[in-house]
Amino acid sequence: MGRVWQVIFAPRAARDLELAVGYVARHAGAEIAERFGLRLLEKALSLASFPERGRIVPELGPPFREIIHRSYRIVYRVSETRVEVVRFWHAARGAPQIDSDEFRESGTEER
Repeated sequence: MGRVWQVIFAPRAARDLELAVGYVARHAGAEIAERFGLRLLEKALSLASFPERGRIVPELGPPFREIIHRSYRIVYRVSETRVEVVRFWHAARGAPQIDSDEFRESGTEER
């Protein structure tokens, strides 16, 4: 088995996910929203096995990478031991907005 990175989520990414699921729930129903949210999480957690597969975010450059799920850009960066998911960003919103201090040790959620 190959190397496995720890995947963590910035507080802002967690809020993004909650907002996305809430939006889908209002427009398509709770069951569809739950499946959509779980699929986004699964896609993000899949980065644990091969984080370099995502492309460099064109608007941001290194170290930010992204993978796409439907209309959402899962924006992250890779460190020596972990994958830091920074945002779940809807593509219609344009360039992802990133704060430079997204990961303060006290505010991260680990998975």
